[in-house]
Amino acid sequence: MKVLVACEFSGIVRDAFIAKGHDAWSCDLLPSERPGPHIQDDVLCHLEENGDQWDLMIAHPPCTHLAVSGARWFPEKRVDGRQEEAIRFFVRLIKAPIEKICIENPIGIMSNVYRKPDQIVQPWQFGHGEVKAICLWLRGLDPLVPSIIVDGRSPRVHKEPPSPERWKNRSRTYPGLADAMAEQWGCPA
Repeated sequence: MKVLVACEFSGIVRDAFIAKGHDAWSCDLLPSERPGPHIQDDVLCHLEENGDQWDLMIAHPPCTHLAVSGARWFPEKRVDGRQEEAIRFFVRLIKAPIEKICIENPIGIMSNVYRKPDQIVQPWQFGHGEVKAICLWLRGLDPLVPSIIVDGRSPRVHKEPPSPERWKNRSRTYPGLADAMAEQWGCPA
């Protein structure tokens, strides 16, 4: 399959699909942290021009203006338009001309302004002893089946200390979750 991993600078999901033999590409405004097929650009440019060339898209739109963890700033973000812009971006991704789509984001306002997610998963269901609710909006895909349930659950990501890299550290996909996506969604229908 030809797989687009939108808004991914880490290469984690892309590489999980490549390991399963797929033609997978990450796309982000930032350069990739790992060598591999990467488009450094606005993903919307590539969806509008040739969205139908992809069999599957997994997208991780920025959650800064959408996640409930930043709810105390929502009024300010509504006034200056940042939140509305983030909502429009999310909706454009989910409506892309691709048969199979997963949009990943933390718990946030999209459950109210768009619709409830199809699934909420946790890292501890996929081999990582951590707690972090991850919402998945799915189109043309079955919900993920937990692959490796582990104990020792802690909110490590929530406790990430302030730093310039905090947002990056909090946004990387857990490798066990990426592997489950590639294993379960990487088979042709």
